Order: sequence, then structure tokens, then C-alpha cells
Amino acid sequence: MQHFAELFIASVLLAGLYAAMAFGLGLIYGVLRIVNLAHGGVIMAGAYAGWWLYETVGLDPYLSLIPVAAAAFLFGVVIYRLLVRRLPRGAAGGVQSLLLLFGVWLILRNIAYLLFTGNDQTLRTSYSTKALSLANASISVNRVAVFFIALAILLFLHLLLRKTYLGKAIRAVAQNPDSCTLVGIPIERIYALTFGIGTALAAAGGLLGATLFPFSPSFGSAELLKSFVVVVLGGLGSIAGTAIAALILAMVEIFSILIPGFPVYLTAAVGFVLLVLVLVLRPGGLFGQRVLG
Repeated sequence: MQHFAELFIASVLLAGLYAAMAFGLGLIYGVLRIVNLAHGGVIMAGAYAGWWLYETVGLDPYLSLIPVAAAAFLFGVVIYRLLVRRLPRGAAGGVQSLLLLFGVWLILRNIAYLLFTGNDQTLRTSYSTKALSLANASISVNRVAVFFIALAILLFLHLLLRKTYLGKAIRAVAQNPDSCTLVGIPIERIYALTFGIGTALAAAGGLLGATLFPFSPSFGSAELLKSFVVVVLGGLGSIAGTAIAALILAMVEIFSILIPGFPVYLTAAVGFVLLVLVLVLRPGGLFGQRVLG
């Protein structure tokens, strides 16, 4: 039972990181119906931005979430204004958006190689090695911090989408953009702001990941795939479903080590097997497709 409790706590804390990395991907798809392949590159850029601020200015990684997210928001708005909004709508636009945003990801990765080489970097602070005791288990302070920041992001998205005029406009545009033009909602502005918010969330997720794991310019590839798994499992466009799906994915990965003879290096593949099963048995995700529900 003690080992089971430790694995459960580890699953919950890991789910916080997965959710933080997936929120931006789910938000952009829920509104723009675009699979943002640049998400992985922004995750990597967020990790390097937090590391650079800590190494050069001494700014704490969790405090640097604010300037990093703000810079990523502006980057997302610029990318939408210059590139994404010029894409045609419909199926053809979907294919072109995949190619375009994949190209943005490759550019970000190669810029990171030029600036920082391909060596692994670590974001270590004075409290990186400290731990808390919970249920006789030793838990990293960083993992606890990441979990609660993920909860704060979830609460922020809920309040933004449900309690503000901007959030109501985002939900309206996601549901029926053509009708929004009749009531004076600036659709292109809403799209730009949504893309900026999703990009900011991706950078924040990457910075949180950098406090837990080493990273390099290739950082973001596996994280993009796991974010995609989480978004599809939770139901495309479902913010709450994304959080629950992150917990499911984390628990499946963590508890798979209890399977006798199961190789540890295959734990990441368990989530993708789960994704295939969901796509075959329930294509809308475990909680169904929603309009930012």
C-alpha cells in the first residue's frame, strides 16, 4: 500500500505538468480548429527563456513565468497576424496550417541550436534538491510547485472563459464565427488573442518542465506528442477534460511499471496505445468534443 500511495502521488504531480503543457494546444484547437505544431517549439523556447533569465539575471524560474508568458503571448499574436490568418479556412487550410506551423517549429529549434548548441541544460536553483514529506513519501518541491501552478492556470482559464467579456467572445467565436460578425465581435482580433494566449500557455508549460527535467533544442518533441494525447483523450476543445485526461495519462504511465516484466523505457508508449484505443472506440475523446467546456 505504501508503494501504491507513492505511485499515486507521483501520478497526480506528473499530471499537473502534462496539463500545463496541453492547455495551450487545446485552447487554440478549440477556437481556431488548428493543430498547432509550433507548440513543441514554443515549449522548448519557454524552457530556454526561463533558463537564460535565471543564468543572466538571477530571476527565479517561477517568477520568470510572467515575463516569459508575456513575451510568448506577443510572439503568438505576431505569428497569427503575419502567417496563420493568411491561411484558407476548411480542410485545405488545415493541411497548410500543419506545414506552416511545423516550419515555425523547425525554425525555433534551429535558432536554439545556433544560440545554445545541442548540449543538455538544467535549471537548478537553491531549492531544486529539497523535498517535502507526504504520506511517508519524499516529494520534490519543484513537482509540488508545478502541480499548484497547473491548478492556477486551470482556474485562470475557467475564470477567463466563463466570467469575462473576452472569454464569452472567445467561446462565441469558437461556436459560430459567422454569427459573431453580425453582432460586432471582431473575429480576427479574438483569433489573434486566442493564439497569443495559447502560445503563452505553451511557453509557461515548457518553463515548468525545465524545472523538472534537463532540456536541449530537441526538447518539446515528446512533450508535443503527450500534449496531443492529453487533448484528444480529454475531448477536443474541453479544458476540464484536458486536466482529467492529463491525470489519466500520468497514472497509466506511472502504474505501468507494476506490470511484471514490462520494460521501463516503454512507459511513454503506453499513452499512445491508449490514444489509439480512444480514437477507435470513442473518436470524440473520453469526455466528448466541446466548445471550450
